[in-house]
Amino acid sequence: MKEVQNKLQQQMDKTIEALKFEFSTIRAGRANAQMLDKIRVDYYGTPTPINQVGSISVPEPRTLMISAWDKSAMKEIEKAIRNSDLGLNPTNDGEVIRINVPALTEERRKELCKQAKKASEEFKVRIRNERRDANDKLKKLEKEGEITEDELKKAQDNVQKMTDKYTKEIDSLLETKEKDIMAV
Repeated sequence: MKEVQNKLQQQMDKTIEALKFEFSTIRAGRANAQMLDKIRVDYYGTPTPINQVGSISVPEPRTLMISAWDKSAMKEIEKAIRNSDLGLNPTNDGEVIRINVPALTEERRKELCKQAKKASEEFKVRIRNERRDANDKLKKLEKEGEITEDELKKAQDNVQKMTDKYTKEIDSLLETKEKDIMAV
């Protein structure tokens, strides 16, 4: 019974970490290296994460700079950034790629908030699926006679409390991200 609850907590912790990563890739007006994490560069025929073909730095609040380890990949890096859904326009001077992160329009901010809200809903569904799986395991333990009906009820209450706690954490992360996006 404790084993099921511990496993559930680990899964829910991983879900929260995944949501934090997802939110880090949604831009919020300021330049940050994580906003490029989802971009894949065609590097010798293999889709490769951008942070594995060069180093990404933030020399100024609205500027990203990428230094490719292999200069022959510069054009592919530039193309991958241009083709991404981030709306960024990189400039390549042969040595480094600079990306000026433009200020967000009100319309774009609202789109990004919707994107964050959609992601948070998907992660809430994951949390609820993990709750369902844990409850199924607990019911199976009760059927097999390993736990009593009272223990099952108590364990299911604990699972629900855990679910509520993580759902609130997702709401809190979303609220923080929305404030970050809407900040001018």
